[in-house]
Amino acid sequence: VQLQAFGGGSVQAGGSLRLSCSVSGDTLDNYVMSWFRQAPGKEREFVAVISWSGQATFYADSVRGRFTISRDDAKHLVSLQMDSLKPEDSAVYYCAAGNMQSVQIGQRDFAWWGQGTQVTVSS
Repeated sequence: VQLQAFGGGSVQAGGSLRLSCSVSGDTLDNYVMSWFRQAPGKEREFVAVISWSGQATFYADSVRGRFTISRDDAKHLVSLQMDSLKPEDSAVYYCAAGNMQSVQIGQRDFAWWGQGTQVTVSS
C-alpha cells in the first residue's frame, strides 16, 4: 500500500488546516490509519488514529478537542482537520497505515508511511 500526504502549509495561530492522505495499492478499509508528527529536534510523536471501521478514534492529549481525524474509504482518503492551531503544532505530519484489529498508537504498529507534509504555525 502507498500513502501520500498533502495539504500542509503556513497559517497563523488560531487558524485551520486540513491534511489529507491518499491511499493506493489496496483497499483502505483493511487498515487502521493514523497521523504522526515530527518537529525539528524532536522525536516523531503520535497525533491521532482511526479504526478500520471509522467508529473508534483516539487523540494525543495535546490535540484533543482541536483536531479531528476522519476517513472516506470510497475516496481512498484519510483526513486530519486541524483547528485552533498553535505554534507548537508546527511539524512535518505523516500519515501511516497498520494492518491490525484494534486501534494502536505506537509507531512500530504501523508498517506503511507517507512522505510527510510540512505544517508551520506562526504566532
